[in-house]
Amino acid sequence: MDFSSFLTSLATSFILFVILMFLFTWLSRKSGNAEVYYPNRILKGMNPVEGGYMTRNPFAWMREAISSSETDIINMSGVDTAVYFVFLATALGIFVFSGIVLLPVLLPVAATDHTIRAVNTTSKGTFNELDKLSMGQVGNSGARLWAFIVATYWVSIVSYFFLWRAYKHVAELRAKALMSPEVRADQFAILVRDIPSVSEGQSKKEQIDSYFSAIYPETFYRSMVVTDNKKVNKIYEELEGYKKKLERAEAIYAESKNTNPDALKPSHKTGFLGIIGEKVDSIEFYNDKIKELIEKLEAEQKLTLKEKQQSSALVFFNSRVTAASASQNLHAPIVDTWTVMDAPEPRQLIWTNLSKKFYERIIRQYVVYVVVFLTIFFYMIPIGFISALTTLDNLVKMLPFLKPVVKLQVIKTVLEAYLPQLALIIFLALLPKFLLFLSKAEGIPSESHATRAASGKYFYFTVLNVFIGITLGGTLFTSFKSIEHDPNSIFGVLAKSLPQNATFFLTFVALKFFVGYGLELSRIVPLIIFHLKKKYLCKTEAEIKEAWAPDDLGYATRFPNDMLIMTIVLCYSVIAPIIIPFGVAYFGLGWLLLRNQALKVYVPSFESYGRMWPHIYTRMIATLILYQVTMLGYFGVKKFKPTPVLFPLPIISLIFAFICQKKFRRFFISPALEVVSHELKEVPNMEIVYRSFIPPCLSAGKPDEDQFEDALSHVSKPGSSSV
Repeated sequence: MDFSSFLTSLATSFILFVILMFLFTWLSRKSGNAEVYYPNRILKGMNPVEGGYMTRNPFAWMREAISSSETDIINMSGVDTAVYFVFLATALGIFVFSGIVLLPVLLPVAATDHTIRAVNTTSKGTFNELDKLSMGQVGNSGARLWAFIVATYWVSIVSYFFLWRAYKHVAELRAKALMSPEVRADQFAILVRDIPSVSEGQSKKEQIDSYFSAIYPETFYRSMVVTDNKKVNKIYEELEGYKKKLERAEAIYAESKNTNPDALKPSHKTGFLGIIGEKVDSIEFYNDKIKELIEKLEAEQKLTLKEKQQSSALVFFNSRVTAASASQNLHAPIVDTWTVMDAPEPRQLIWTNLSKKFYERIIRQYVVYVVVFLTIFFYMIPIGFISALTTLDNLVKMLPFLKPVVKLQVIKTVLEAYLPQLALIIFLALLPKFLLFLSKAEGIPSESHATRAASGKYFYFTVLNVFIGITLGGTLFTSFKSIEHDPNSIFGVLAKSLPQNATFFLTFVALKFFVGYGLELSRIVPLIIFHLKKKYLCKTEAEIKEAWAPDDLGYATRFPNDMLIMTIVLCYSVIAPIIIPFGVAYFGLGWLLLRNQALKVYVPSFESYGRMWPHIYTRMIATLILYQVTMLGYFGVKKFKPTPVLFPLPIISLIFAFICQKKFRRFFISPALEVVSHELKEVPNMEIVYRSFIPPCLSAGKPDEDQFEDALSHVSKPGSSSV
């Protein structure tokens, strides 16, 4: 990429961001768009914009985001969202404090070194002004390289400081949330899996009740045997579908009656897609279907609860101290029976996975690991081709017929500025759902756990394929002939070419934070979709609400994408320090903009009280070690004799990670008894706690209480505790 293409990419990305920001300011003022820009506030019964829409200035959202406290974030979006902002603040702190030293020291050191002439530039000498600011322009020996050695240590020390502080702070956030006086259903329940076979003459419910009432005689409350709900859930979803259709047909009829008192009732054909078959009165047809399905649902509910019981259950206690203690205790001498863990929120449960056996889960896990490995490996092939597109010279070599088109200056500038980055971003967008599917296939019991697992897979994929794949793929592609003639030259080629890949990543990061965050703030796509649905598809209030229903922050992809940027910026921070301001801009703008979105737009789909943090921390440590190993290898390739002084850094990082994990991690696996022993503000209603875990497909239709006898046990202990 030449210098003009780089400036074109940077300038147009910035202009797009400014346009999108002012577009957001204009659109968010209109009351008809409140559901798109303030859904979180609307769902909480708050005024979307205090002071009215027209009184807002273009930068009011920035002031509100900056002035908001961590407590405001927790109140609006939960602890997990607050933890995400701790991550953003940690990355931002690392780059700001690193840049304070690296930029004023390393840039002059590189720029004033004349031992290497600018022959290894990214595009035939036109980009060499930026190349001069990288470590690639510093000679292979001499005192100047000591500045880069010291800088490597400085970045590591800054990282240790911010990572330690962040881990401690997140632990405090989790503790404060878990000791809350509010009654939360999941704090009074445990999930029990791998229940052994029932003895003759004893039901599954009796087996579970007798087992736990014997161990916890004073606090055991009730149990709920997990059942195979596939068929009953299918009927329930069909029933809900007909209820929505009935509501829609009635709304259409009421609307037509307002304009024409003699309007006919809506009708439809019962055949394929409503275009063939018998024509029927829609309202009567849907009412008949609903009555038929309610009877069918109630019959299937009874059958499911009696005959489709699984080897897992939810067990409830009237004390959250007991529930916390039970979740972390060994209940049987053999590990593949009576496996116990703390229960997730009711909305998080993946019911189809709860009955998976101990060894089945292990086998599934390893099979998924193999599939993920193969996915990462085979994705390297197309990623390698994408890396070849980072220069038009390579593109013309691969596709010679493009040469006449590429010669046009306008097309050349646009292609070099955007094609590789957009191709990579689109390519990565295809992967997350597949990885989330694989994570759930492991037998993971909760949505938050599946999200954490998918996030980890996506992170390692992006690091291995994007960062390492682009770096090595681009370098090897451009230098293939020289390496073919002299295989031993590969290390020297990598040393000379590594700093030049920073130019690709500079534009990649700029595109991500300017255009990506601009689209995030303006919400153009959700706005268009909402208004199209509202005008042409929605007939009822429920349909309108469903059209604007907000998503969550999307942790499964957001964390890995941010970690990729952190990896790129950290690994190039010493090699090409000019990348640091881009990292600061990415995480600083992200902290500001996403704070606005968390307060007003996104609604969390689950709450795990910061349980994702140890996984985030592990990946940040992995990124730090990758940075240190990269620097160690780069200094080694440059044959700088004092290179061994960097050997202690990866070891120090591993020791630091070990200490942090030993000190903090256990609390993120199991709730501390000291924390959950705090008083509640009211005596918990255990019946409400218990019923919150009954899946909708089993509670719908108002079935008689006695039909739950076989799977849902009677109250064993009526007493309640305050903790």
